[in-house]
Amino acid sequence: MTSHDSRPRHDKHGIDSAYAWLRLVVAVLLSTTGGVGMWSVVVVLPAVQSEFGIARADASLPYTMTMIGFGLGGVLMGKLADRLGIVVPVVLGATLLSLGYLASAHAPGIYQFTLLQGLLVGVGTSATFAPLISDTSLWFVKRRGTAVGLIASGNYLAGAMWPPVVQHFVQTVGWRDTHIGIALFCFCTMLALAMMLRRRAPLVEPAAAMAFGGSLPIRPLGVAPATLQWLLVIAGVACCVAMAMPQVHLVAYCSDLGYGAARGAEMLSLLLVCGVISRLVFGWISDHTGGLRTLLLGSVLQTFALCLYLFSDGLVSLYLISALFGFFQGGIVPSYAIIVREYFSPKEAGARIGIVMMATLFGMAFGGWMSGAIFDWTGSYGTAFVHGITWNLLNLSIAGWLLRLSIKRRPAVSAAS
Repeated sequence: MTSHDSRPRHDKHGIDSAYAWLRLVVAVLLSTTGGVGMWSVVVVLPAVQSEFGIARADASLPYTMTMIGFGLGGVLMGKLADRLGIVVPVVLGATLLSLGYLASAHAPGIYQFTLLQGLLVGVGTSATFAPLISDTSLWFVKRRGTAVGLIASGNYLAGAMWPPVVQHFVQTVGWRDTHIGIALFCFCTMLALAMMLRRRAPLVEPAAAMAFGGSLPIRPLGVAPATLQWLLVIAGVACCVAMAMPQVHLVAYCSDLGYGAARGAEMLSLLLVCGVISRLVFGWISDHTGGLRTLLLGSVLQTFALCLYLFSDGLVSLYLISALFGFFQGGIVPSYAIIVREYFSPKEAGARIGIVMMATLFGMAFGGWMSGAIFDWTGSYGTAFVHGITWNLLNLSIAGWLLRLSIKRRPAVSAAS
């Protein structure tokens, strides 16, 4: 097992090595495969609603529970990764994910389906997001932003690839048989990939620690660590409540407008393909400007894109706006991982990144359900978009304040270095 120390290693299996990039490729494949748990439930929403004869808000509950399970599972899996390495949570996640799809394929009603999505599919999928992001961040220093952007894009690659596949099989064999197929594919693929990640990373202290003589300041950014963690949690909830409206309800929105679920699935895929590009671009930006500036930039652009949805519901314009939305918002969530790695110890990376990612997923869960509830109350999605914009302004305020604190602290850090 690789020993952990505070210095980068420059051997063939060290920090920023070719091996680190190979691990990154494997991690992206794992994230793309296991990420189906986030997106299949969005695609089957109309079919599940029709079969069980329920309202739109009730049909959104499985997604909400999936995100809750995903969020809570991310913290648990992150702690396991900190203590035992990434292989244990990935193998456990693959097992839970596959069992969840097999069991939900036989669910007799919406409440059983919802419970299975949250406890098994959501928790299982969580192993392929926050733990992989934190593990990847440990293997890079110079190109950490780019690497984190790449691994975080696995989640969006899943969203780009899986919805058309799931939609095709839902139309041809039904959503239940589709779930069985997903279970078998994920179990075989994920176990094989997990075995390629057995080596542990050497731990390298963050730049903030180097500036203070090799140890982190007691109050990063001039606030207590717990305060900074909570601010990131609130910011994560806020940005993802806003993010949930297009991502969760785009398929249903297109169906309501008369364009059909297939068009909505195409738009969702386009949004997420642009999200992949966004995460790569914003990762590069993070390498040059830091996590806080990247978070603020993404928040401003996401607010703008959400406003565009208010003024157009034409087919062509929805394709264009969805592409813009994907490109603008894709870099937001990875920036939280960069911020954690900049201001907290790498020994806590899995747990702390897991907590912030849990917050973002709770935001997606609440935002997905709330958008459905607002639709049921008002009969349209216009108010839901305004609701999302309001939450995004909260995220914007926190990001701006934290950046202001970091600018104020810079002279002290420069003097210490």
